[in-house]
Amino acid sequence: MDYCLGDGDGSATIWSGPPDVDVDGDGAFDAVGLDFDGDGLLDDAMADLDGDGLAEHLVVDRDGDAAYFTDDGSGTWAVAVDRGLRWFRLDGVEQFGGPMVDLDGDGRLDDRLVDVDGDGLADRALGSEDAYVDADGDGRWDVKLSDTDGDGKADGADEL
Repeated sequence: MDYCLGDGDGSATIWSGPPDVDVDGDGAFDAVGLDFDGDGLLDDAMADLDGDGLAEHLVVDRDGDAAYFTDDGSGTWAVAVDRGLRWFRLDGVEQFGGPMVDLDGDGRLDDRLVDVDGDGLADRALGSEDAYVDADGDGRWDVKLSDTDGDGKADGADEL
């Protein structure tokens, strides 16, 4: 699994290692354990939960008061979503919660909220097939991204 971390001087290094931690609790290793926060403990992890070989999640202090960060696809580690967020269902009804929610009404908590700017309002919702973006920051979903071939990359975008 590959993961990228900044070096503090504006550059970045891509690291690679075999998964040795189970972050999602399914019994299979999906993350590389490391000491990201410099506390001397290997209690942090870079995780690849979509199985593409690239880490898109960072978990800090996974054995304690964990904080979760995601790479929303732009290469930027977003703000943690472990505290609950304001968000809107697709029918426009305001909600509070997360990070895992049922955005699309399929009865499963399989859509992950992301708050990129840290204002407490969800900016992105990442589902197994579709993602939603609040492009103008008003809390309503403006763009639906679709992955029609299942490769983990958006193939289409539709304004809502």
